[in-house]
Amino acid sequence: MTDYFLIEPSNDYKEEYIGMIQEWEGTGEMMVPFVLKYDYSDFDMLIQELMDLRDIPRVDYTKVNSSTFWLVMRNKKVIGVVNIRHKLNEGLLNRGGHIGYGIRPNERRKGFAIEILKQALIKAKGLGIDKVLITCDKDNIGSVKTITNNGGVLDSEEVINGIEVQRYWIETDNNG
Repeated sequence: MTDYFLIEPSNDYKEEYIGMIQEWEGTGEMMVPFVLKYDYSDFDMLIQELMDLRDIPRVDYTKVNSSTFWLVMRNKKVIGVVNIRHKLNEGLLNRGGHIGYGIRPNERRKGFAIEILKQALIKAKGLGIDKVLITCDKDNIGSVKTITNNGGVLDSEEVINGIEVQRYWIETDNNG
């Protein structure tokens, strides 16, 4: 039995989630995926926002529905966050892709990124996504290794806003 697993956001993990966010904020790093930037001061509202992002149909195509999961340990420590977009718009086809994930700073380089992506690919398959696009900055060697270790195949590279971005595809049938 594994010691860590993906869960939907829950008040049961409030203190651990807030601790992770505060740890991240202390580093001054950009927080990825984007849902980590949501205000957590009203935790019930945060949970509702994440559920709305998943459930309320988008009438315009500037935003897309997505599901958020937290990677947690049996002791309830929140290790990381993954967001899976159900469909892509034109912008996300270039940069963003289906899946964004992040591991809290003090838990990096322990294999958790590979695991969160592996489990996210299973969730994506359950959402009916057969082929997942994941993008990352070319110089983000950790993400490149995480993606390729999960079967990612480099599709293209492009300079976007001065940053070299790589696009990888992963077939969800090959995972889980």
